[in-house]
Amino acid sequence: MNAPTTIDIDADSAGGSTPADLEITIRDERFNRGTSPRRWWAGDPFGTAWHNSLSATFPRGEAHFIEAVKAHRDGAPPKLEAEIRAFVKQEINHTREHIAFNKLAEAHGYDMKAIDERVGEMLALTKDRPVILNLASTMALEHYTAMMAHEFLSNPRHFDGADPEVRQMWKWHSIEEIEHKGVAFDVWNHATRDWPKLKRWKLRSLMMLIVTKNFFQNRWEDSIALLAQDGITGWKARWGLFKYLVITPGVVRRIFPAWLAFFKPGFHPWDHDDRELIQLYDGEFKDALLPAE
Repeated sequence: MNAPTTIDIDADSAGGSTPADLEITIRDERFNRGTSPRRWWAGDPFGTAWHNSLSATFPRGEAHFIEAVKAHRDGAPPKLEAEIRAFVKQEINHTREHIAFNKLAEAHGYDMKAIDERVGEMLALTKDRPVILNLASTMALEHYTAMMAHEFLSNPRHFDGADPEVRQMWKWHSIEEIEHKGVAFDVWNHATRDWPKLKRWKLRSLMMLIVTKNFFQNRWEDSIALLAQDGITGWKARWGLFKYLVITPGVVRRIFPAWLAFFKPGFHPWDHDDRELIQLYDGEFKDALLPAE
């Protein structure tokens, strides 16, 4: 059953806002309950390691995103409240499916729990800081997931030759990341609606720089560790991972313009309306649609 939530938010920002006719739909899919190749990314160890390192962070990371957004829902307009509810349901499903995927990776001998534990240790450091900073970091990280989701869907080369079921999981996840890419940002606009515009811009820009440093440093180290578990170490591991990220298929190079756009005063994630990518792939998941309310 298809019961989307229609979003019509007058975002408190100097720039754009979420499209009035955006629909956030819950797709209750399940993947990876069986088997997959060890190097599921077209037999390539570098793409496999990078995506495994991302997946290992999602269960704790997305739970953190949910709490960061929910902490600022009081007083939100009804339509923003509906948007938050849809976001939470999508993220809960993502958590469940990446737990299943991580178990499959562990069955192939990869130490996913070590990454999960490090993420837990890092998140523990955020518990005593102002909750608005957790929302700011969530907003920045959600921009990362949206940028990569757009790249994954718009450039099929990323998953050509990958295990079919794993590929479907990443497509499904990417669709929903694009769909709710404005939620944390709109909640940020709501939570900081009384702030001077310069203060809002400075904090979100600074947080993006901090998040960028930590994101790439930690994901690089995690990927290198996973490659070592696959028998690839030293310069071969570093060069292979760099080549994958920057040269071919070059996901980091290709998302750079979208990353840079985040720093523009008045930026909003929906300044770039890429819903055509959702429509392109959404039919593959039509049998798993659930009410958003």
